[in-house]
Order: sequence, then C-alpha cells, then structure tokens
Amino acid sequence: MITKLDFVGVPAKDADRARAFYAETLALRPDDNSDYEFWVGETCLGIWEPEKQGMTFEPQRNAHLALHVDYVAAARQRLEAAGVRFLGDTFDTGVCHMALFRDSEGNDLMLHHRYA
Repeated sequence: MITKLDFVGVPAKDADRARAFYAETLALRPDDNSDYEFWVGETCLGIWEPEKQGMTFEPQRNAHLALHVDYVAAARQRLEAAGVRFLGDTFDTGVCHMALFRDSEGNDLMLHHRYA
C-alpha cells in the first residue's frame, strides 16, 4: 500500500526559469543530486517539462501547494518586493491565513499559516 508522498511534479514551460523562481525567489532548499528538485520540509518538488515528454504543458490550477510560513504578511511582502503578484488579498479562514499566487510558469501556490 501507499506509505508516503515521494514528490510533487511541478510542470514548467521553461525549466530553467522555474528553477530560478524556486531557488532564488522562494529560496527553497535545492536537492544535492538534481538541479530541478527542491525541498519544502520533507516534500520534494520536481520541476519537469511536459512538452519534452510529448505532452501539452498546462499549469496546475486550483490545487494550491500550501507553503508554510510563520508570518504570511511578512513573506508576502518579501515576495511582492521580488515581483511576485498575488491573486487578491490575504484572507483569514478562522483557522489560518492564506495568500494565493502563481509561480513563473502559472502554477497555483499559496503562503499558509495555521494559527488555530
């Protein structure tokens, strides 16, 4: 049976552009063995180009990866200063704060902090 999540595939039109976004803009920890894999805690994000596999590139939508931060407002401010555009205001669900944005390839992401 399934025992864990090995990685999350992140589709890219331009893998080098996506790599720069995840490494420089988001400052994620790069994998020691792959130029196109990054770690968020124990979860690996693997950048890949569907078109190199004969598939059509389509960004992931409506399945936001919830990237944990201690302070959503501060993280959002840092990313906005780096040119990241957010999709609306930060919102409070009653248990967490969320701020939605997209990566360089149009994939949906979110800054997230659960406080309750």
